[in-house]
Amino acid sequence: MELYQLKSLVTVAELGHLTRAAERLHLSQPAVSAQIKALEDELAVVLFERHASGMTPTAAGRQLLPEAEAILAAAQALRGRASELRGGVGGRVRLGTVADPGFLRLADVLRTAVERFPLLEIDVHQEISGAAFAKVRDADLDAAFYYGELTHAAVASMPLREFAYRVVAPAAWSGRLAHAGWEAIAAEPWVMTPAISTHRALAARLFAAHGAEPVRHVEADHEAVIASLVAAGVGVALMREDIAEAQAASGDVFIWGDQRLSTWLQFIHRRDRERDPPVHALRDVVREVWLAGATPPRRSRRARQASPRPKRRTAARVATRGV
Repeated sequence: MELYQLKSLVTVAELGHLTRAAERLHLSQPAVSAQIKALEDELAVVLFERHASGMTPTAAGRQLLPEAEAILAAAQALRGRASELRGGVGGRVRLGTVADPGFLRLADVLRTAVERFPLLEIDVHQEISGAAFAKVRDADLDAAFYYGELTHAAVASMPLREFAYRVVAPAAWSGRLAHAGWEAIAAEPWVMTPAISTHRALAARLFAAHGAEPVRHVEADHEAVIASLVAAGVGVALMREDIAEAQAASGDVFIWGDQRLSTWLQFIHRRDRERDPPVHALRDVVREVWLAGATPPRRSRRARQASPRPKRRTAARVATRGV
């Protein structure tokens, strides 16, 4: 049997659908179907029950699935170990980011990672929080920062910090809204994020708690854009507390009431990549930077010269995509 056949087995079992599995694997549907059939022939067992709505593992398939996952994880670990023997952790990690880099301590994380692991390549993709989670879950990203508390069996998470959102309105509206009740605030135009975002989920929770829905809203997908729209008088919004306090101090917005909606900043990755050296290395760097609570100190030139250099050194590449 081949590793690519086992990967098809695991992917079809997870998604329950041949077409979606083919899309994730970047293969044609007939190619994935042929791989599953070849594996069934070699193992002399039927691995899936095929029906109109998709495919589900048979009893034999469910028994063999953990073995296939273990083999794929071991193969990935072997590749990583070989990379270490060549001179250090290497490979590419597709990292999703959300919000502003300063809040994530992204510069510290990337600087530490590329200095410590010169063979590691990191592709940075700016995402909306919910999209970041979905892309990690679906293996379109290897890891991501994420706002929220979603859970999924395929996704492992590392909480970094709890934070809150506040309700804010344009400073010019403070005279008529500062002492207004929820009904008046809900009736105002709101600036919302896309439906997939954690920000939108928090807003929906707030409105549901008061038995209301936003009647009019403008949609924006970045906190800086939301802040500028509120300051310009476009509408009311939820705003991250540190941004809200800074905007209020500068006279651009006012914070309405004492509503605080808490959520978490987390670092997430595919659970089956736990032993993958590039992902493991990046996770360790994130943990170190966040535990330190400040910019990690640079190593001295003498310390860097004393450290063993990898036999094959390539420049770490950080590619930023998205908006």
